[in-house]
Amino acid sequence: MTARIISAVFTPFMVPFVAFLLLFLFTYLRIMPLGYKVTVLVLVYCFTIFLPMLGIYLFQKINGWSIHELGNRKKRFIPYAMTILSYIACLITMYRIHIPRYMSGIVVATLICMILCAVINIKWKISTHMASCGIMVGGLLSYSFIFQFNPVSWLCFFILLAGLLGSARIIVRQHTLNEVGGGFLVGLFCGVVGILFI
Repeated sequence: MTARIISAVFTPFMVPFVAFLLLFLFTYLRIMPLGYKVTVLVLVYCFTIFLPMLGIYLFQKINGWSIHELGNRKKRFIPYAMTILSYIACLITMYRIHIPRYMSGIVVATLICMILCAVINIKWKISTHMASCGIMVGGLLSYSFIFQFNPVSWLCFFILLAGLLGSARIIVRQHTLNEVGGGFLVGLFCGVVGILFI
């Protein structure tokens, strides 16, 4: 039961929103006007959490699939496609309202990770939950270079969280150890490349 709760709470959809929230709370971006921060957070929430989850829920209900069936490798392509389209719409909106590149990089990294996971999923069902943990760790390392801060305490927290979530995904029999490790490495790569180099 605990493993199922952990899997349900720490969903891949939370990554961009949590990353923006941490930026606005713990970096110099906290000096930005409250209205601006709220606007960005609402924008990110709508495009990266609300719309993808609503789309996947409706798709699941229309097809009469359970949550377990949706975890089937062959049935994950439409949910991936809906999520990717929503993230692209988020990036376009951010570009139009002139969100700085180092901020929109969070969505870029997550979008790259979603595309890679969808492609890899053709042959191998890697864990998107762990990919999201990898993005958080990679993003944290990237922002430590951008903002010049010591990330060790946060790094320890996110690595422990990744271990907890990875164990939960194995316990609920959604993934194997290799799928969990593969997902984390893909996310880590995307978190660094998407924010620092693209």
